[in-house]
Amino acid sequence: MSRTKLLFAIAAFLLGFSQVAAETASDPTGIWLTQAGDAKIRVDHCSSGLCGTIVWLKVPVDPTTGKPQIDDKNTNPSLATRPIIGLNIFSKMKSVTNNKWSGTIYNADNGKSYSSDVIVAGPRKLEVRGCVMAILCGGETWTKVGDVTLADAVH
Repeated sequence: MSRTKLLFAIAAFLLGFSQVAAETASDPTGIWLTQAGDAKIRVDHCSSGLCGTIVWLKVPVDPTTGKPQIDDKNTNPSLATRPIIGLNIFSKMKSVTNNKWSGTIYNADNGKSYSSDVIVAGPRKLEVRGCVMAILCGGETWTKVGDVTLADAVH
């Protein structure tokens, strides 16, 4: 292979690789570990935009009841007995830019929902921010620990 063809092949490979890296860097799908390390969330595309389903808890069993953790902080009595594992915490999470989604996030720790943004901050970092009345805001960084496979994506 001539030097020119070799350089062209390398350039084409690198261009293709950078395209894949750019697409991957803005993809929020996968399994994410919360900043506190107490839950894993499967983020995937769904009919409403993005879904964020709790798939793992560090403490899956409530020490006081000996039963699986439930959404007992929820003020709606009909929802307060649903299991935490399997709960979708994102609502109306729609794409607003290439790497940002906005909607609502549910916090099972206190039973409240917040206006939220999810921002892909890199291939393995997801910034999750929530605000109360756009005044009091906070957030955390989730770390990617796995990819969503076809079998995982069944809702």
